[in-house]
Amino acid sequence: MSLNKHSFHLAGLFDFLDDVVAWVKDRNGQYLWVNRAFLVNFTLHYPESEGEASEARILGKTDYDLSPPFLADQFRFDDEQVLAGHRIVNRIERVGNPGGSTGWNITNKIPLLDAKGTIIGTAGITRTLNRDGLLGGTISGFEPALAHMRDHYHRAITNQQLAFISKMSLRAFERQFLASFHLTPQKYLRKLRLRIASRALIYTNDSLSEVALNSGFADQSHFSREFRRQFLRTPREYREHYKTTAGVPVTKTAARKQ
Repeated sequence: MSLNKHSFHLAGLFDFLDDVVAWVKDRNGQYLWVNRAFLVNFTLHYPESEGEASEARILGKTDYDLSPPFLADQFRFDDEQVLAGHRIVNRIERVGNPGGSTGWNITNKIPLLDAKGTIIGTAGITRTLNRDGLLGGTISGFEPALAHMRDHYHRAITNQQLAFISKMSLRAFERQFLASFHLTPQKYLRKLRLRIASRALIYTNDSLSEVALNSGFADQSHFSREFRRQFLRTPREYREHYKTTAGVPVTKTAARKQ
């Protein structure tokens, strides 16, 4: 079964959610449908796109047509995980653009199935986290823990701290977090730190040791080992590769949010 625009008539409901960016892609990563908020966001980043022309510029394109290469590679890696049957659940991540400020989003991605249960694409939503707290009702019970990770990722964070903040026993917190996010709390935190570090490697000229410490790693050696495991390149290789292809300015800006 192939996907087409007519499959998404109910998805139009997402056009009424101004704070939610939603999309559907096929197995090749081509955009088949995006909601109004996606179009608005795209137009803000690419002012030369106007009105209905934005949709024509997006549908049929991939992230490699729309985003810097280092982000497109991350998005494609996500897609491959989802196409393998895994969900990305309530992931908080740092977002932004080369010339503007950064913020925080919460993202979910799921496989798209046909009537026979075959995975034929991916679907996702992302929405902004405001500075005062996480969106209620989305991740009930874990908002305080995620807010703590968001605000203190550059410091040591233990499961015991997160459990206390969540008003749970350590065992209950770890079990329920794994069930809700499909990752242990520490793996979730590590992936958050690695994505923050990846942005810092591209958008700043901080030294590798500065990026490591500002992103919450104990030392550069630990950072390099975990980074290579996630991105299949050392931090230095990652910076050199994407600095020459991303076409974005590099400035002296700490990764730390505080």
